[in-house]
Amino acid sequence: MPATMQLVISEESKPGILAKVASVLGSAGVNIKAFSAPEVAGHGHLRLLVNDLEKARAALAAAKIQFREEAALVLSLENKPGALSEVAELLKRTKINIDCAYLTPSREGKRAIVVLTVSDQQKALAALQGQSLDEI
Repeated sequence: MPATMQLVISEESKPGILAKVASVLGSAGVNIKAFSAPEVAGHGHLRLLVNDLEKARAALAAAKIQFREEAALVLSLENKPGALSEVAELLKRTKINIDCAYLTPSREGKRAIVVLTVSDQQKALAALQGQSLDEI
């Protein structure tokens, strides 16, 4: 299924935050499949896709790490020039805003895994019907 939930942790940007979160999740047996950690004016928003959402919720709550969840789309695109442009243009034509996006190439380098949060997930799913929606 291409739609998933990602965890969002908002914290002051300082040494050790990612280490703490990764340690808590790792100790609970939760694998981080993808993450993004941008900083804006000293404050960061760590977004995580994990292999076991229930375990991650429990581990973060037990460690008193505040988080929220947000819906995300996961796409597997051909790793070539213009692939992301096609998706972004399609969303633009249907008036769907991309709120957040991050990506990584696959190990083989032939595909790129793209994670998007958008203004209207159901409309985006319909618009991207012909694209390669994937689960990571």
